Amino acid sequence: MYIHVFAFRWKPEVTAAQKDRVMAEIQALQGRIPGLLETHVGINISPRGQGYELGGVMKFESKEALEAYGPHPVHQELVSWLMPLIEPLEVDFEA
Repeated sequence: MYIHVFAFRWKPEVTAAQKDRVMAEIQALQGRIPGLLETHVGINISPRGQGYELGGVMKFESKEALEAYGPHPVHQELVSWLMPLIEPLEVDFEA
């Protein structure tokens, strides 16, 4: 099993509606990406968050499923409008 962890810092111009859309769209990846077993996303409440306001965790059944996630068309559709809104941090590891 492989874990994908992400955190986002928002660009200054990002609206509350855009933030809500991001959370909904990430959660909506569940069931649309082969090998994606679990998706959790939420507002970062840590006082040590270093400006990262949104965080999430995804669980994949295999390294191959994790590697296929990045270029998957459904993910790429999300990334196409999401990337201009954020400064991302990502970590992937085997569990």
